[in-house]
Amino acid sequence: MRDESIRLGQFLKLANLIESGSEAKEVVASGWVLVNGEVETRRGRQLVKGDVVALGGQASRVSDESAYDDLPW
Repeated sequence: MRDESIRLGQFLKLANLIESGSEAKEVVASGWVLVNGEVETRRGRQLVKGDVVALGGQASRVSDESAYDDLPW
């Protein structure tokens, strides 16, 4: 993340939790996406650093390139 915030639909694709923008619309509207443990149905919700987005048993934290996460990739 390079700006102060990012939209949920954009983040889902960036984090490889979905494959396309149209898929984002579908999964968010269906109530399958959690933000910080709560169902979120607004694809345009603004996420900030530290927010955790979960979908289908996978989760990603919003961060910037300076964050160290100890992941191998």
